[in-house]
Amino acid sequence: MKRNPALASAGVAIVAVGGILIYTTMMGPSGPSGFEDCRQGAVAGDIGGPFELVDETGAIVTDADVITEPTILYFGYTFCPDVCPLDTMRNAQAVDILAERGIEATPVFISIDPERDTPEVVGRFADNFHDKMIGLTGSAEQVSAASQAYRTFYRKVEEEGDEEYYLMDHSTFTYLVLPGYGFVDFVRREDSPENIADRLACFVEAAEN
Repeated sequence: MKRNPALASAGVAIVAVGGILIYTTMMGPSGPSGFEDCRQGAVAGDIGGPFELVDETGAIVTDADVITEPTILYFGYTFCPDVCPLDTMRNAQAVDILAERGIEATPVFISIDPERDTPEVVGRFADNFHDKMIGLTGSAEQVSAASQAYRTFYRKVEEEGDEEYYLMDHSTFTYLVLPGYGFVDFVRREDSPENIADRLACFVEAAEN
């Protein structure tokens, strides 16, 4: 395990797993109150918040524009060889499971590779996984601000060779977000589409009661 001094005070460690860096949390639960029976994750401090990014049409959008219904949000990049496509497909499947239960949800993919992921590229990527999926990118500064809001990690892997085909190390959590409440919980890679659907449904039902 390696510690990042900037994150240590927030109770977060960074762990390298198979070349992908992920956060592991080290303190108690956080997030809006009233959802304790639904929450499975344990986080330290606040997660989520306002962001300003660019959608596939090139328009600037905010979190309020994007998070208009229960949302499954993921940070990744379209050139990712394996982890991102698998996680993104799983999140799309969870949305379909929720739809079968009468719960509308939106899958959101935020690129952490704005150098290559133009609005058109991230839009095509999102469309390949689900017709409701929203693909977002932005300037390096916009992406960094969104990443910091959700306390994700990413960095370019510097290797000799063709600079166009670099990889990105990044955290791999998926975030469950509700309009009017914001972030409510996170999902790990090992969670199934059914488990994600169950958990988000729990939050939706608790918000309605």
